[in-house]
Amino acid sequence: MAAARSSDASGPLRRAGRAVGRALHFPFTAPARGIRRATHAHGAGESGLGKLIELHAVNGAGDVMITVALASTVFFSVPTDEARGRVALYLAITMAPFTLLAPVIGPLLDRLPHGRRAAMAGAMLTRAVLALTMSGAVATGGLELYPAALGVLVASKAYGVVRSAVVPRLLPTRFSLVKANSRVTLAGLLATGAAAPVAAGLQRIGPGWPLYGACALFVAGTFLSVSMPPKVDSAKGERKAHMLTHGEKKPSLRTVGPSVLHGLQANAALKALSGFLIFFLAFLLREHPMAGQSAAVSLGIVGVAAGVGNACGTAVGSWLRKARGPEVIIATMILVELGAAVCTAAFFSPVLVAVLGGVAGLSQALAKLSLDALIQRDVPELVRTSAFARSETLLQVAWVVGGAIGIALPLHEVLGMGVAAAILALGAALSVRGLFAAARTAGRPRLA
Repeated sequence: MAAARSSDASGPLRRAGRAVGRALHFPFTAPARGIRRATHAHGAGESGLGKLIELHAVNGAGDVMITVALASTVFFSVPTDEARGRVALYLAITMAPFTLLAPVIGPLLDRLPHGRRAAMAGAMLTRAVLALTMSGAVATGGLELYPAALGVLVASKAYGVVRSAVVPRLLPTRFSLVKANSRVTLAGLLATGAAAPVAAGLQRIGPGWPLYGACALFVAGTFLSVSMPPKVDSAKGERKAHMLTHGEKKPSLRTVGPSVLHGLQANAALKALSGFLIFFLAFLLREHPMAGQSAAVSLGIVGVAAGVGNACGTAVGSWLRKARGPEVIIATMILVELGAAVCTAAFFSPVLVAVLGGVAGLSQALAKLSLDALIQRDVPELVRTSAFARSETLLQVAWVVGGAIGIALPLHEVLGMGVAAAILALGAALSVRGLFAAARTAGRPRLA
């Protein structure tokens, strides 16, 4: 009888324990299930695209952790003049060598068509180790910080190139490449936005803590990379793409028509503008913040505007099949951004600076997704994957060039916005006429 009563009593206790366990797990498991449903929707789970979306989200979160740690050390912790020197040193030691290494990344990755999972895992693991290395030097800002930052930069861009090359292998049925890239990019943006306040909170604990967080994220990314579907490593039917024509027998981007080349020219101008605005406005708003706001808040306002614009452009990317064509989208975006830069130069104000940041984010996102659509449409499948790698590398080099101009320019509002407009005007002069001409002669693009 005593055993029976004990059993009867333990039943409700077990049920209560399970109920408490479910209640404690729910705040973590429910969001995880919701995220998994979103990333694996519309066939993305079956094709493997869902795993790439999750991997790119981890990548974005890890990158912003490192960015917060470096920005606090290189930029915010010292007076403006010294910060400018530190950022110039950062550019010289990290991004200048990167401009030499970047053109090599694509060709090197072409030699690893059967090792894309390993390449992404290697890029993640490299950044995890370098984040730990930087955690000891970030508080002092010593020179040893910069070689590690260069390694992080190269590994990050190598991951980006491989990711662009992998997407065509993971397209779900009836999915356009532009829509797939839109989903992947949007996941990275959302993860970056979510991780930024976490990184700021970790920064308050200590200068090395955001780097510890980045290390943990990149270790998780390493395992996610290895778990990607085996078809990621398939290179069946692929050949290399060359940016210059070397003869009739070798595939070349110049042989597929003018749309891709003009699209690259316009996107390079927009990418250079992005690098320019990041560095120029960082110092300008630190020296001359918005009325009634601190330098950090002023930078935050422009950064949020750019992020919202980028997210909106990425979300709109899935609707491109309803537009007249990717050429028209790219040409329109660079002209709209040129108009915004001219207006900001002529009537400079904090509001127009924020508007310029938002328009820049929107334009860059839509133009890049449209370039993806052009490559899908005009580049033969035999060389398409390699073409994505090469175009991504060229755009990253353009960003570095724009950043170098931004750090070297005097902090004068009208001069800076005039240079921004000049960068866009050059890109528009090289590309817009050709894009509209190609749009008139090209057949209806199949983007869906």
